[in-house]
Amino acid sequence: MRKLVITLLLFSLISTDLWAQKKVWNETEKEKTERLAWWTNDRFGMFIHWGLYSLAGRHEWVKMRERMTNEQYQKYFDYFNPDLYNPTEWAKMAKAAGMKYAVITTKHHEGFCLFDSKYTDYKSTKTAIGRDLIKEYIEAFRAEGLKVGFYYSLIDWHHPDYTVDRIHPQRAGSDEAYEKLNKGRDMDKYRKYLHHQIEELMTNYGKVDMLWLDYSFPGKHGKGRKDWDSEKLIKIVRKLQPGIIVNDRLDLKDYQGGWDFTTPEQFKVPEWPKYNGKRIPWETCQTFSGSWGYYRDEHTWKDTKQLLVLLIESVSKGGNLLLNVGPTGRGAFDHRAEKALSNMGKWMKYNGKAIYGATQAPAEFEAPEHSLLTYNPTTKRLYIHLLDYPLQNFRLPGYKGKVKYAQFLHDASEIKISKPHGYWMKQELGKDDINLSLPVTKPDHEIPVIELILE
Repeated sequence: MRKLVITLLLFSLISTDLWAQKKVWNETEKEKTERLAWWTNDRFGMFIHWGLYSLAGRHEWVKMRERMTNEQYQKYFDYFNPDLYNPTEWAKMAKAAGMKYAVITTKHHEGFCLFDSKYTDYKSTKTAIGRDLIKEYIEAFRAEGLKVGFYYSLIDWHHPDYTVDRIHPQRAGSDEAYEKLNKGRDMDKYRKYLHHQIEELMTNYGKVDMLWLDYSFPGKHGKGRKDWDSEKLIKIVRKLQPGIIVNDRLDLKDYQGGWDFTTPEQFKVPEWPKYNGKRIPWETCQTFSGSWGYYRDEHTWKDTKQLLVLLIESVSKGGNLLLNVGPTGRGAFDHRAEKALSNMGKWMKYNGKAIYGATQAPAEFEAPEHSLLTYNPTTKRLYIHLLDYPLQNFRLPGYKGKVKYAQFLHDASEIKISKPHGYWMKQELGKDDINLSLPVTKPDHEIPVIELILE
């Protein structure tokens, strides 16, 4: 019996120790909610993918896709001189589009740094431009009242000690080939480099609101938490920037404090994402076209309605949208991106109240046909986004007794709650439904929004 008690005690201690190892950050759910409050309120941000690949003008993965060596890629470093770079203009465009925060690539997979790191010469201050481009970004976006974030690639196709893996430009076809390629490379040295650069970013630029680390790909000839020493890395981040919000790509999903939000990329989620059965903070990152970096000849650009639906649908499921811009090699936004941002801004100016501070509608409200719902829990107002504009009669299923007043959001003009126009519609209206009488002419907004003041 005594042996059993001792065994159980030891197991308990081991289990407790294992559980303790799964925590890298002591924070209550309430504290986390408060830390993320600005982000869940703001809902809409700008992603900026910019680097040497902008000179190639054919995707940010061009080095990997075309299996370039460092020597072949060197020409982009030699000619990098973004003379039109004006981050104040970028910030003003982001703000005018209705965006409230921004995240920029301080270093993408190519390994080139837009900041003045003391651990490498592969950086913007050593190119013809000769400037710390991240410092200028930070100052410009803060001046416009926008929150600022950093993207940093865990992957590095330039560093001599980063081992060749299955997504590396020099990737191999066999175990023997990988072994040969990686002879002399030392991931321990790269890990130190990685940690040092994160320390620089968390130390040298004041308060940083978000950190977007990208990305882990465990498995054969892949990389995960051990390769990055993710637990140590996230502890460095939390210590230096305790208020920061961090994404979930460090391969620490099972660690408390190892991540703050999840990141569905380039697709719409069917419902509010969950982890261990609980709804979690989330943000979808999306592009205007099929590329993150500047791609001169890529033409699958989304139209204004598609972009607005991405934003509205994300908020309707409790999430955020991080929408990407890929500046050119001269440091300007592509004219197609400028147009898209401007069009979104026109809509956000009048309809932003249905986005900021909004979330998924209570379950008691069913979305009417061809529409999406968002809801502001503070003001208790429900917003109906009309993806297809109805003809005069608009049925709200099960809304009887729940609505006090209805109006268009863009101009606060009343929409009458009345009996349907036309005999057959009267027969179709259910006993718990109400009808809104809409004008025949669609308002001059891509997606009109109805604001309901609830009982």
